[in-house]
Amino acid sequence: MSEAAQKFNKASKLKAFDKDHRKTLNFNIGKYDQSFHKGLEQYADLDLARQRAANIKRKAINDLDKYLIEFEQNFIQNGGKVIWACDAEDANKEILRMFKEKAVKKVVKSKSMTTEEIEVNAVLEKNGIESVETDLGEFIVQLADEKPYHIVTPAMHKSKKEVGELFNQKFDWDKSLTAEEMTAKVRLKLREKFYSADAGITGANFLIADTGSIGLTENEGNGILSMAFPKVHIIVAGIEKMIPSINDLAIMWPLLSTHGTGQHLTVYNSVITGGKRENEEGPEETYVILLNNKRTEVLKQEDQSVALSCIRCGACLNVCPVYKNIGGHTYKTTYTGPIGSVISPWLLGMKDYKHLSFASSLCGACTEVCPVKIPLHEMLLKNRKDAVDQKHTTFSERTMVKTWEKVMLKRKLLDIVGGGMKNFFASLFFKKAWGNKRNLPKIADKSFNKRWIEQHPDK
Repeated sequence: MSEAAQKFNKASKLKAFDKDHRKTLNFNIGKYDQSFHKGLEQYADLDLARQRAANIKRKAINDLDKYLIEFEQNFIQNGGKVIWACDAEDANKEILRMFKEKAVKKVVKSKSMTTEEIEVNAVLEKNGIESVETDLGEFIVQLADEKPYHIVTPAMHKSKKEVGELFNQKFDWDKSLTAEEMTAKVRLKLREKFYSADAGITGANFLIADTGSIGLTENEGNGILSMAFPKVHIIVAGIEKMIPSINDLAIMWPLLSTHGTGQHLTVYNSVITGGKRENEEGPEETYVILLNNKRTEVLKQEDQSVALSCIRCGACLNVCPVYKNIGGHTYKTTYTGPIGSVISPWLLGMKDYKHLSFASSLCGACTEVCPVKIPLHEMLLKNRKDAVDQKHTTFSERTMVKTWEKVMLKRKLLDIVGGGMKNFFASLFFKKAWGNKRNLPKIADKSFNKRWIEQHPDK
């Protein structure tokens, strides 16, 4: 078992039985569920909308090379600059190069899972550059020195009381402040950061090929401020964020909003086409870093490549019984829940992260809720098969499966020992894996086959 798997198992056992954690998570996901089901009411035919969105994303992924070139040409024509990054090291190296060239010392960031993936905040801090998260949830987890807990709601694991205590510890604010009062004080504090920032970093919800634009959606306005106030705007986006046409936003944005937060449409939806032009306000320079970081490894897979269609709405996390029990930090990966369990083994290495594909009930709830119809539970099964095919199994696992196969294929071998002996072997090999929180099922003394023969001797 890999070190990552051992840490996952240990953390899972702790979180699954942490009643306070479960209470907070159930409360916050419960609020999401109410909004989500209400938001779905805007669709006369939800399945048709999902199918159209799936077709758009499949088209973009299947012809990704073509659309990336089209996007680059149009983005440059709009006055922007494109940087290709093979991995996180490349991306951070380019960001540091630009910041050194432009004497950048203060950075404001809007919410972006791609920048979490490359750990840009840690890199900037190490190089003496202040980087402040301006999304409220991201701001909270940055203050707490934590990673985002959820793809859409980074501080989902924290209660109002815990947030109040954090603000009291960091800023000496009154613990009894209401959520609205805390939000207002954070807004004032961040406004100063926007004014003084030398550069802004954002992610991208969509890369739009035919116009060479970036689609950015948010609820707080911090994304717009992060790119409007500083002189330099850097967009970090995974290459899979591509859609063919700006007209596709009419389908994609409402689906992302409804499945992400339950809204008909998020509050701020921006289309960015480069730096400011004459008589305009905004950044003087706009760069987009197109990040691979082993996404092409996912693209190579005949079946799992469809996972690159993901629009990062987080809906699969909210319905996953495993995620709702063990929480986001347990995964120790940027992308968590069902979608993370599909793509993380390819992004981080199947040998070390194959365990994530096994951390699933395969109930199919994630597949049912996905707005772009990714068959997530089927992808998890494909990952399991690939892990075995790549021989990422232990000697004991291989021996156990071969023995089981041999016995199951021969009735005589299956019936050679009674239930008592079978129970002995079951407790010997499976009790530890079964855990100490539930009783290992007992095998009957006589098999169904034996009982049938005894009761029907003439047949």
